[in-house]
Amino acid sequence: MTTAPDPLRELVRVMDRLRSPGGCPWDAQQTHGSLVPYALEEAYELAEAIETGDRPGLREELGDLLLQVVFHARIATEHPSDPFDVDDVAADLVAKLVRRHPHVFEDDGSAAVVGDVHVQWDRLKKAEKQRASALDGVPLALGALARAQKVAGRAGRAQLTTPPPAGGEGLGERLLALVLEADAAGMDAEGALRQAAAAWERDLRSAERAAGA
Repeated sequence: MTTAPDPLRELVRVMDRLRSPGGCPWDAQQTHGSLVPYALEEAYELAEAIETGDRPGLREELGDLLLQVVFHARIATEHPSDPFDVDDVAADLVAKLVRRHPHVFEDDGSAAVVGDVHVQWDRLKKAEKQRASALDGVPLALGALARAQKVAGRAGRAQLTTPPPAGGEGLGERLLALVLEADAAGMDAEGALRQAAAAWERDLRSAERAAGA
């Protein structure tokens, strides 16, 4: 009986071939560091496909992001003292998902609503990573709007009620106030700004075409 093809396993095989001697010279030269810009670019392109309702683009960009995962995992197999592969990555992820969802896998009823799930996730993550603060681990590389909202969300779930910096006359303080307003309303400040900027750009292009007609 013919075994059904496994596309994920085939992807791993193709990536291995590209990275191995006799494969692609460009792929062979890449490192975790050199691939960082591509991972960021693919994440933004995926967000754009989602926000514009581009269904074919969504499928393609998910694939491009998956490529980054497989590529990094393939490079990781070459580490001299701490190698791991994509199966190790997947196994760690499965264990993490089960560990952080006791309300599903242990049926303890500890998080009955979405808000409780977020609080429980933060608590478990803080314990796992031995973090001293609920705010630890928010990536410094996040855009300023996204990072401010991530901090706001963490602070809210940890019931940290310290107000934002006083003297809210500066641009930064006013932007922060808008981020906090968006977070309180359950809105994504970064996404809202991207959509507004995209609409503005379309209007500018339309005006530019009209002016040149």
